[in-house]
Amino acid sequence: MQPGGAPAWRARCSALLRWLSLRLCSRRGTLLFLLLWLGSWLLLNGLVLVRRNILSDFCTDDGSKKILEQLCADFGAGSVSGDMCLDLCVRRQVHYQQCLYYQSGKKVMAARWRGRPVVLKSKLENFSSYQPLALLDYQVRDAASGRLGPRANSSSPSLSAGRRRRPVAGGSHVLCHSGGSNPGTCPLVGGATQAVLLPQVRNSLGLGASLENPGNLSSLAQLWGAEPSNRERMYSRAELASLWSLLQQEEYTFLRVLQDLSVHVPRVLGSCGHFYAVEFLSAGRAWDQNLFSLEESGVSGQQGRWRIALSFLHMVSHFDLDFAHKLHLCDVKPENFAVRSDLTVVAIDVDMAFFEPKMSDILEQNCSTDDDCNFFDCSSRCDATTGHCSARRRNSNLQANSCLCVCVTRGRGRSLPLTLLRLPQVVCEKIFRPWFSPTLLGAKAGLPLQVELQRAVQECAKTEGGAAGDVHQRLLHVLTGLLKEGGASEEGGRGLG
Repeated sequence: MQPGGAPAWRARCSALLRWLSLRLCSRRGTLLFLLLWLGSWLLLNGLVLVRRNILSDFCTDDGSKKILEQLCADFGAGSVSGDMCLDLCVRRQVHYQQCLYYQSGKKVMAARWRGRPVVLKSKLENFSSYQPLALLDYQVRDAASGRLGPRANSSSPSLSAGRRRRPVAGGSHVLCHSGGSNPGTCPLVGGATQAVLLPQVRNSLGLGASLENPGNLSSLAQLWGAEPSNRERMYSRAELASLWSLLQQEEYTFLRVLQDLSVHVPRVLGSCGHFYAVEFLSAGRAWDQNLFSLEESGVSGQQGRWRIALSFLHMVSHFDLDFAHKLHLCDVKPENFAVRSDLTVVAIDVDMAFFEPKMSDILEQNCSTDDDCNFFDCSSRCDATTGHCSARRRNSNLQANSCLCVCVTRGRGRSLPLTLLRLPQVVCEKIFRPWFSPTLLGAKAGLPLQVELQRAVQECAKTEGGAAGDVHQRLLHVLTGLLKEGGASEEGGRGLG
């Protein structure tokens, strides 16, 4: 350092401090300082909030693997069971790939099970977060006297060795063995299944006790996914506890009930504890003009779009007509649907799918305007006299009352009858309108059938109620005409093959 460098540095610092003190003493300087302090405080607290509430919900590989490790620890302790547990925890035939979604405890992960891509799902990340099955909290048989005795304390029930027995409706019993030749087995006898498990299923689906089931809900094996040849068997405590955690997840219950009734929901492939595996399907992409990938189908862009559109029509007609109660889709967006290789549309996220009774309960609430009666994509009208929303959905799933019977060729000479096809306004608005826009169609947008398709889609998206019948008929007619006009030679070649 040169001689005199230190005094010069001190002089500059003193001058800076004098300037700051003068500035801070002024009103403007004081206000600037307070604003700077307040901004720093808000920034610091904002970073803490982001870390706690946002970053904590980020998908991470480490966090996902720890959840699966805990699941395997529960399996090793005999707390959970399922047809996927051995492959996941012992044989190592389930390979984690990535986390797809994680928010408020809901966990969705991509994996490969025996080489097949699957999606692992659970509404809550930990098995202990689910309510335990009260059916397994039995009174205890005193091993010495052989008599049924009351629980020692409700907060710490006795679990001594022997057979635990609890009466259920209809004079039936569930017997659980904690020792002997069949440790931990619980054969269900008589009405135990209907008395305990069925009400939970009906509650998840929003079906009252007096309402008709959309499918057979009385079979424990159906809800567990057992093979037909192995349905009459004993169930362990771990199996019953695992099934109970699965039935507390509305989406699992919904998919299990519809497994044999609909091709438009993903297949449930297995489960372990509170996690269940469904077939992996590439979800739609709102940012992509094509919305759905057609790579596996081997069909050209235009042909693929028309056939997927017709599958959408079949799906919404199926959901409206083929069950005891209408099925409402309240969150319609490309990300919630996928397309199989045969171009069948599948509703892969059914958290916002409700049968008619539950839909009515959701919509019927206090209101002052129609805006208060909107539940995502499902809406009703506000009755000003009663101050309540109508229980009837305004933009009902299948609004047109008209019928158009057509036959569309799909695949190798197979025909799909499309009868009573009617289109929901929300699908026209969120799927078809951006899909069949002039921008995406390019030079072909000016062709007569393409122009007619655009007009039909626009009118369908804006029309409510039964007045939309003519619009829907025209839309179906145009789509069928486009498919025949553009793919007659290709479909004929497949038929010959």
